[in-house]
Amino acid sequence: MGSMGKLEKPHAVCIPYPAQGHINPMLKLSKLLHQRGFHITFVNTEFNHKRLLKSRGPDSLNGLSSFRFESIPDGLPESDADATQDSVSLCESTRKHCLAPFKDLLLKLNDTASSNVPPVTCIVSDGAMSFTVDAAEELGIPEVLFWTTSACGFMGYEQYRNLIDKGFIPLKDKRCMTNGYLDTVIDWIPSMKGIRLKDLPSFLQTTDLSDFMSDFVFGEIERARRAPRLFSIHFRT
Repeated sequence: MGSMGKLEKPHAVCIPYPAQGHINPMLKLSKLLHQRGFHITFVNTEFNHKRLLKSRGPDSLNGLSSFRFESIPDGLPESDADATQDSVSLCESTRKHCLAPFKDLLLKLNDTASSNVPPVTCIVSDGAMSFTVDAAEELGIPEVLFWTTSACGFMGYEQYRNLIDKGFIPLKDKRCMTNGYLDTVIDWIPSMKGIRLKDLPSFLQTTDLSDFMSDFVFGEIERARRAPRLFSIHFRT
């Protein structure tokens, strides 16, 4: 009966973007789900998994039988540096290289004969790791995207298509950064009266929409529209 109960628990696979400001809120959310009866698999990149083991000890991530840690490669060259990785390189690499190992992990977790854990019932993924949407669709697993930015921050990102269509971006040239243009009021965002262009996420302040980080952020927002569920939570620190 104990084994059957374990296999009947809902199983959430939680995967944050591999930076501290994303890992911490995802970990808090995972703990809340665990308290509600979920089996949790928390997925770090191998780089961050090793950093945690180095700082907290070799047994620090053993966890509970119902709260386990796994890791996948981030696609970047091996590094022993105990520091946050370059964000541009990390965004580019996770988008290109993380889908296949993530799918392999899901398949391994669903092989209950070998993993002895409940089948995966949902994926909770960071909004900046939305390659997981492809895995969810292919394997038929419900997906939730968790944006660790504030709700108003996400609403700002979500305006990028309107900003393009209305001619606000791309900026005509770099002088727009200093000549007062960024004080232009954006008056159509619900519940955000008086917001100026410079108040929106800085990735929107670009002269080149093909710039990698602009393309990355815009691509993540577009992919978010395919996710069945999307939410943002502000955790008190």
